[in-house]
Amino acid sequence: MTTRTASRTPSDTATRFATGLLALALGGFLIFGAGFASADQLHDTAHDARHAMGLPCH
Repeated sequence: MTTRTASRTPSDTATRFATGLLALALGGFLIFGAGFASADQLHDTAHDARHAMGLPCH
């Protein structure tokens, strides 16, 4: 029977940290982008997204 031990390398930790930081930045951008956008822009974006997915609207 063999036993494996898992160890994290510094590059693995740095990659995970960078990925988390990127996700946080992207999420913040989306939240603030939607928060400061006008209602017409949000409607048009949702409308275009529905058409892109092939879903009916109106």
